[in-house]
Amino acid sequence: MNAEAIVLRTWPIREADQIVTLFTREFGKLKGVAKSAAKSRRRFGGALEPMTHVRASFVERPRQDLVRLDYFEIVRSPLSVAVDYTRLSALAFFAEVIDETQPDHDPNDAVFRLLLTVLEAAETGSVWMPVTYFALWMTRLMGWLPELRRCMLCGEALDGAPAYFHALSDGLVCVHHKRLASGTLSAESQRLAAQIFHAPAGALLDDPWPRERARDLRRFSVQTLERHLERRLTSAAALVKLGG
Repeated sequence: MNAEAIVLRTWPIREADQIVTLFTREFGKLKGVAKSAAKSRRRFGGALEPMTHVRASFVERPRQDLVRLDYFEIVRSPLSVAVDYTRLSALAFFAEVIDETQPDHDPNDAVFRLLLTVLEAAETGSVWMPVTYFALWMTRLMGWLPELRRCMLCGEALDGAPAYFHALSDGLVCVHHKRLASGTLSAESQRLAAQIFHAPAGALLDDPWPRERARDLRRFSVQTLERHLERRLTSAAALVKLGG
C-alpha cells in the first residue's frame, strides 16, 4: 500500500530497526517497523526525520498492530532550510499535538491539510505565526473551541473588550465572571483569532510576528488542548521557555 504521510516520531529497536509513527492522509495515524532503517539509505535515507513529508510504502500484517514499512520517498524535508532550536521546538509541538489528538487508523483530511500548511509556513519566516495558527485551528477541528465573541457564562458580547480564560474551564468570559488566576486575551488577539479563521496561513506571513505577538492567544489555545487531552504538552512548555 502507498500513502501520503508525515513522520511524527521514531525510536530504535534491536540493532538497526526503528519503529515509526506516521500520520497519513488516507489511513490516519499508523505505527510501523522500518527494518534495517539505520543502515538502508536507499530505502529511507533522511526520510525518518520528524515532520518529513513522504510517500510511504507499507504492508499491513494480519493480526499485528504494526505495519511493515518498505520505503519512503521524500516530498518535503524540514532539513531543506536552516534549523535552529526555536524551529525544532515548533516542529516538536506540531508532532506532539498530532500524535496526542489523532486516534490510530482514523483519517482526518482537514487536520492533515492544516499540518502541511503550517509546515510550509514555518519554513518561510518566524515560527510564531504557524504555531499560533496551528494551535487555534486544532482546538476548532477537534471540536473543543466554543464561541469566542461572547461570555461563556452570561452570553454578553465581548465587543473588543479584554476577555478572560482559565485553565479549568472552556471559552472566554467577561470581566464580571473573571476567576482568580485567569489569563487575559487582549482585544487585538481576539481580532487576530477571527482573522485566522477567515484567512489562509499564507495571507498572514507578510505581517511581523515577534514572539510577543499573540502570546496570550497561544496560551489560551494550548490550555484548551491540554485540558481536553488531560495532560501537559512537553513541547508547549519548551516554546514558553523560548518566550513564546
